[in-house]
This record gives sequence, structure tokens and C-alpha cells, in this order.
Amino acid sequence: MEALTGLLNFLDSLMGSAQYFPFVLLGTGIFFTIYLKFPQIRFFNHAWRIVKGKYDRKEDEGDATHFQALTTAISGTVGTGNIGGVALAIYLGGPAALFWMWMTAFFGMTTKFVEVSLSHKYRSKDEEGHIVGGPMYVMERRLNMKWLAVLFASAVVISSFGSGSMPQSNNMASGMQATFGIPTWISGLVLAAALGFVIIGGVKRIIQVAERIVPTMAVLYLIGALSVIFMNIDQIGPSFMAVISDAFTGSAATGGFLGATFAYAFNRGVNRGLFSNEAGQGSAPIAHAAAETNSPVRQGTIAMLGTFIDTLIICTMTGLILVVSGAWNSDLQGAAMTLMVFDSSLPLGGHILSLCIALFAFTTMLGWSYYGERCAQFLLGPKVVLPFRLLWVMGVFMGTQMSLGLVWKMSDALNGMMAIPNLLALLLLSPVVFKLTKQYFQPVDNSPEVQTSK
Repeated sequence: MEALTGLLNFLDSLMGSAQYFPFVLLGTGIFFTIYLKFPQIRFFNHAWRIVKGKYDRKEDEGDATHFQALTTAISGTVGTGNIGGVALAIYLGGPAALFWMWMTAFFGMTTKFVEVSLSHKYRSKDEEGHIVGGPMYVMERRLNMKWLAVLFASAVVISSFGSGSMPQSNNMASGMQATFGIPTWISGLVLAAALGFVIIGGVKRIIQVAERIVPTMAVLYLIGALSVIFMNIDQIGPSFMAVISDAFTGSAATGGFLGATFAYAFNRGVNRGLFSNEAGQGSAPIAHAAAETNSPVRQGTIAMLGTFIDTLIICTMTGLILVVSGAWNSDLQGAAMTLMVFDSSLPLGGHILSLCIALFAFTTMLGWSYYGERCAQFLLGPKVVLPFRLLWVMGVFMGTQMSLGLVWKMSDALNGMMAIPNLLALLLLSPVVFKLTKQYFQPVDNSPEVQTSK
């Protein structure tokens, strides 16, 4: 265990926690935002019209509707990181960490637009006729960099355990133990069995389950979070001031909080933002590539909404309840901090949050099982699918028995291993994205409107 921790610390120091990484991640988003003239603002209303089904056409090739692709991608991003990860970032970096999550999400919306558009354009078909895609296909088919595709796909396979599975099951089992006294091994077995039932059913079942659960769990959490915020309404103004004023100075020590420099708050905020919304990481494009549409840009436009919902809405709710309640400077960490606020603020608040954590964990693991399976298939072919599913379900149980610190360290190290190859591919193909976007959108009175022929 000591050797594993040392290896993860080394990998994390080279990538996810390296001083250059937040600047590369944000810098890529800023570059594309300027290059494409703020698509996260200009195309925002159009994205909602697409989700409502205005442009759905049954004759388009794919395995999922626009809405199903979005909910599957959101299922992979909206996880326990939105609860425990945000709490850990604020515990370490103070309220300023929330500001840098916002920045990561705002510019990440453009990054997500770019990576999904490219993955959809260069998608392919597998031996069974299913649509497959993702950054690995972009790297192989467009850049002719098979080595980079293998590196990325390998990182996703490993990350599907270390980022998409183990942190989720760990947080869920810890929450169930704290609220209901259920031993973590029992939660682990039940969760592994439930996931196994869905995953063994294949891609279609994963998409159908995600489509039903994701909207329900998001609404449930928002109702609970808004109720807590309303009870502390007098602290809203001071909380926003603390988040913004500390963004470039760091947060001073107060209560149980030891203080954090600007650099540390910046690093923690960007890293937790990436873990939450995955913009630039290259995972969500694997789900969006299966959408039923002949337009890569149309699906890229929808993908921006996933980042908006994940971070600018759900993570903001978590951050605000921790700051307005004063829980952020307590001695608690991770999901336990958020659980304490819900439990002390609402009747059955702890039970509500525990249910949300369970749903968040369940859907995130569904999404990441899909990502890992697609990349394992890319590397080794269809014969690996069933063994991967069985091994992945075993990993769910293992995550419930690991320490919180080790689990988060694993996720940080693996996020960087995915993001660096993906960001490199995006930057190399920036002219392609610009051309695709220009062909799809036609400016009218300074507002983009979709050409009717598209």
C-alpha cells in the first residue's frame, strides 16, 4: 500500500497536481473560447432547443437520442465528487476554490464543445454494428497517432476503476455507514450486484437506466440544497464575497481551517473542477459519440450543458451550503462535511443526502463502466468486454474498503493521465473545429442561428 501511494503521488506530481496543469487546462479552454467567439454564451439557447428534441431525426445513425447521450454523459460526471469532492476542495483551499471551479466550468464548456464535436466526427462502427467513438478514435483516424490513442485508452481503462468506480463506491458506502450504520462491505456487495445487473445487460440498458435516474437525482439534490441555503439566506451575500474576494489572495485561517494560499486554492479548485465536470479529460465524448445525429457540432453544443449542469449548478449548490453554514472551516472532510450540514439543517436531511450520494455514485459508475468498456474494446477487441465487466464490478466492491485519501489520490493522478493526451489532440485539430462550427452556424444579427439545411 505504501508503494502504491508513492507511485500515485509521483504520477500526480507530474500531471494532475503539477504547477503547469491548471494553466494548461484553463488555457486550452480560454484559447478555444476566444478562437470560437464564446460559444458557451452564443450557442447556449440553441443547445436547450436541441435537447428538447427539435432536431431529432430517426433516420440519423446512432445508439442514443440527444437527450439520452446527454444524460449518459451527465451520469458519468455528476457523482460523489459533486458532494465529497467539492467539500474536500473547500476544506483544503477555502471558499476561493469554488471560484476556480466556476472558471474551470465556464471555459470548460467550450473545451467540452470541441472534444465532443471532434469525437462525433471521427466515430466508427464496431463488429456488432454499434457506434463507437471518443478521443482515441480521433487520435488514430485523424492524427494517425496510434501510440497516443493507446496511451489515452489505457488511461481511461485504469481510470474507470480509479476515478469512476472506487471514489464513488467509497463515498456511498461511507455515507451509508455514517447515516444508517450499514457496514461498508454490505453496501459494497449490494452496489456491486445492482451495477452488475445493469452493466451485463449492455450499452442499451446503461443508456436507458441513466435516462431515468439522472433527472430525478439532480432535482432531488437541488431541492435539498436550496432548502439549506434558504435557511441561511442572510449569509448568501457574505459567502459570495468570500468566494470572489479570496480568489486571487487565498483564504486566511479561521476556525478549524488552517488557511490556504492563492496557488493552493487555484490548484485544488481546478483539479476538483476537472474531476467533477471532466471537461478536457476526454471521457464524456465517448458517450456523446453514440448520439443519433449527423452533425458533430450539434452534439458538441449539447455537451456544453453537461458541464453547466454539473459544476455551475450542482457543485455551486454544494459549495454554497458549506460556506453559508460555516461548515467549511470545521474539522470534517469530504462527504462527511456536507452530510453534517444536511443533517443539522433539514428533517431527515442526512437520509436525503445519503440517498443522493447513492444515486450519484450509482449513475457515475454506470457512465464510467461504459467509458472503460469502450476503451478496453478499442485496445483488445470485443472478446475483452465480458471479462472487463466482471472485473469492473469487483472493483466497485474494492473501492468501499479503501481509505478516502488513497482513493482521491488515485483519481487525481489518473485524471491528468487522460487529460494531457486529449488536450494535445484538441489543440492540434483546432482548425478542424473552427471549420465545422463555421459550416454549421450562420450569424444573423450577431446571434448564431442554425442553418435549416443542417
